[in-house]
Amino acid sequence: MGTRPHKEQAPRGAPAGHDTDAHHGLRFPKDFVWGAATSAHQIEGGNTNSDWWDFEHQAGSGCAESSGDACDSYSRWQQDLAVVADLGLTSYRFSLEWSRIEPAEGEWSLAALDHYRRICAGCREVGLEPTVTFHHFTNPRWFAAQGGWEAPQSPAMFARFCEKAAGSLGDLIGRACTVNEPSMVALIGYLLGEFPPGRKDDTEAFVTVTKHLVEAHRQAVGALRAGPGVYPVGLSLAMSEFQVLPGGEELAALAQEMMEDIYLRELGGDDFVGVQSYTRTYIGPQGPVDPPPGTRLTAMGYEYWPQTAEAAIRRAAAVTGRPVIVTENGIATDDDAERVEFVSDALRGVHRCLEDGIDVRGYFYWSLLDNFEWARGFEPHFGLVSVDRSTFARRPKPSARWFGEVARRRELIPAAADELGPGA
Repeated sequence: MGTRPHKEQAPRGAPAGHDTDAHHGLRFPKDFVWGAATSAHQIEGGNTNSDWWDFEHQAGSGCAESSGDACDSYSRWQQDLAVVADLGLTSYRFSLEWSRIEPAEGEWSLAALDHYRRICAGCREVGLEPTVTFHHFTNPRWFAAQGGWEAPQSPAMFARFCEKAAGSLGDLIGRACTVNEPSMVALIGYLLGEFPPGRKDDTEAFVTVTKHLVEAHRQAVGALRAGPGVYPVGLSLAMSEFQVLPGGEELAALAQEMMEDIYLRELGGDDFVGVQSYTRTYIGPQGPVDPPPGTRLTAMGYEYWPQTAEAAIRRAAAVTGRPVIVTENGIATDDDAERVEFVSDALRGVHRCLEDGIDVRGYFYWSLLDNFEWARGFEPHFGLVSVDRSTFARRPKPSARWFGEVARRRELIPAAADELGPGA
């Protein structure tokens, strides 16, 4: 399982083809990737064999509702691809549901593998590059029953899954993310108790799980690079811009180490690093604190801070020396004008990074659809596309058409004010 050269492995230096002049907005490179992202459990529906399905139905879990049918994307995936392609984007990021592919340990569903292969092929048919995430927060029930990510054998189990899945899809994959936001799996599942297995303040388990997720990524990279297919492989990491208050320096350094650096240090041999950032975090002497009174907040309750994308790019590039892709960035809001405002400000930060010669390869908006937002249920609306909860009808919002036009032109343009507004 040796390292092969990939098209995204070597830094390109100052990217060409982006500029600003009096007649245009901010221009982006010709090969810049424009995408929208989803995850299997949040959109497919009926993922009854996963630990998250169990968690949603446990009394006291804190989940607002069950994922249920979600967006019914397991059967409507062609509609989703058509929307992405029609908007003018160039890549679709989606995840594989491990609990469908390996419903029992060592038992592989050929039908599920064929399903995800059809999605990859479908992307190719409509001109989209398939960006495939191999783990996005959910685990098979059998895996959880054996200890989940606490189990010493968990990295090898995940690598085996990656090898099997890539064996069926690898020749069609355009780009692969091994694990989505591993630090959130550890933090929210073992310290905050809001993800499976729902444990709070279990510091020992948090440290163990973190180490196993680092190793899982490392082994997964080797499994994916073994073929078939040759495609860039990286990790999608949740990052935050830390705002350190007096007396909070030591805790901020510890948080940055366990949430970011322990992963970033392992990515020097990857083809890219995916960064996912939504806000900044205030840390005082006792740990994270709320933003100051009067701070502008999003529907998720955290600070409106689109500048965090730029901060994440700069830090990831500096620590790893690898090309960077914004694999997630977006906002939960029912005001489409606010969505355009947030993304515009984030893209201005991306462009500043490009101007400074940082090798930024693309931007994926989170998310394509108004979907199941984990413990928060269906209420937070991150999507470029609304989904009718009764008919599953998709309706692109004005912000979707604006983002698509930005992608087509490779230029940050203003949105038509008369098309946007609350409830759009």
